[in-house]
Amino acid sequence: MTVFLEIAATFADSPNLPNFKRCVVTTLESQQALFDSDITIVINDDDHLQGLNHEFLGQDAPTDVLAFPAGHHDPDTGHHYLGDVVISYPRAEEQARAAGHPTSSELCLLIVHGVLHLLGYDHDQPALKAEMWHAQAEILSKLGVQVDSIDFSMQSES
Repeated sequence: MTVFLEIAATFADSPNLPNFKRCVVTTLESQQALFDSDITIVINDDDHLQGLNHEFLGQDAPTDVLAFPAGHHDPDTGHHYLGDVVISYPRAEEQARAAGHPTSSELCLLIVHGVLHLLGYDHDQPALKAEMWHAQAEILSKLGVQVDSIDFSMQSES
């Protein structure tokens, strides 16, 4: 498994960046997902996410996380490419501040959330949302992220 990271230069030296690979691997393990999979995590700003949100979802507003499933195999490695998870660092900082937990915890939450989307989870219906939020809470607990301090209702409808 390879976790590719694309971090905008503005945020590359932040002391609040979580262990991205650990967040991804723990999510995949908890879902018994394929380990011959690759994924890209992108950390950028509100403008970048607003542009993607507008282009792909028709919503001209920034958001915290977007997931772009790929679902193809790399012919060279044979690995399944799950897709991209794109996160707004400023939005993660703002949400962490509002919830009273570290930015690294919020970023990990957003990574878990995005990877779950790549695996087929959604939250557009109450039952599906409950299932996704339960999976997030279990994964964050395994990661040692204080789940009781995370307000899942603050997340955007990505």
